[in-house]
Amino acid sequence: MTVAQASGEVLAVHGGPPVRQTLLPYGRHSIDESDIQAVVETLSSDWLTTGPKVAEFEEALAAWVGAKYAVSFSSGTAALHAAAFAAGLQPGDEAITSPLTFAATANCVLYQGATPVFADVLEDTLNLDPNLVAARINAHTKAILPVDYAGHPANLDSILQLAERHGLVVIEDACHALGAEYRGRRVGSLAHMTVFSFHPVKHLTTGEGGMVTTDNPVFAETLRCFRNHGISSDARQRQSAGQWHYEMVLLGFNYRLTDIACVLGLQQLKKLEANLARRRQIAARYFAEFGNLAGALPPQTQPEVNPAWHLYPIRLDLPRLSVGRGEVFKALRAENIGVNVHYIPVHRHPYYRDRFGYEGGEYPVAEAAYECLITLPMFHGMTDGDIADVVYALSKVLTHFGR
Repeated sequence: MTVAQASGEVLAVHGGPPVRQTLLPYGRHSIDESDIQAVVETLSSDWLTTGPKVAEFEEALAAWVGAKYAVSFSSGTAALHAAAFAAGLQPGDEAITSPLTFAATANCVLYQGATPVFADVLEDTLNLDPNLVAARINAHTKAILPVDYAGHPANLDSILQLAERHGLVVIEDACHALGAEYRGRRVGSLAHMTVFSFHPVKHLTTGEGGMVTTDNPVFAETLRCFRNHGISSDARQRQSAGQWHYEMVLLGFNYRLTDIACVLGLQQLKKLEANLARRRQIAARYFAEFGNLAGALPPQTQPEVNPAWHLYPIRLDLPRLSVGRGEVFKALRAENIGVNVHYIPVHRHPYYRDRFGYEGGEYPVAEAAYECLITLPMFHGMTDGDIADVVYALSKVLTHFGR
């Protein structure tokens, strides 16, 4: 498909025929018969909640990323909250994170009564700018929460060096980045604690679910206790020991992941390498197609990383277009391409504006990126035909609106 071919077509939003007859979502889970059968077998077992599959999944995931410990949770958000607790965040403390993320990254700091402090992002990768993080550190700072935006690891060496210099805990929000590599090592083996999400649009799914990986045994034990009401043993341990006694040693939550979810996670883990390879193939095709497409600015990557490509966000080159992001979004949706936007900067949400007095303009790089970001479909179940539809539709729309 060429730009010349696209230029003569009437957009679907203007009454023309859409590129696709059905909506292609920006993300979608992939479940096969082996996943279904494993879940069915677990439904017939003695354990539906915290049983043997939980520990099995944790051990397998820890080994895969190269961490000593992995602790599962009912969601990525619960995992972030637990990591904030294990890091010791409390009222009066501050934690520095990115404004260009899902709200849960900052919310987990608030759950602990601490204050999220934002630092702006780098122009290229849209990850935290370590120099701006350094400028925000003060006597109240206890943690840094870098976000691996879209699956591209943050500048972890610089952030970990800052943390060591100031005695801080690094909680890496890698909910986009399972399988990403940073300087030859897998994400999950680098930060003091790393948080993953197993939401259906991620690289593997447990339905809902999350995990924290760490090499610190104190963090690991605190995380296990926190997810289980603050109780220092679980039901399976007590049954194995033939005793009933338990003790609540801290104020925790019921953030446990079930055996049903974990057996699904174990099956999905077997496919993770293939899922990652497919996402990287899709990204490579997008890069090849969009590198010279007027109006589209593909994401930038650094040479020392191998991104996991949870998302494929492009930035619209608005000076070369006759309309704004909103019109392009509507036009692509009319073509049945399920584009999305990631993310509204956290400090621009009403809750954060009302509570902290943000007015906009505080983080110009993140805010400027938001105004032109648009997320294209990216999931490992996409066919070559799906990819071709995205390429055709974006070319069609941007050619029509080109100046």
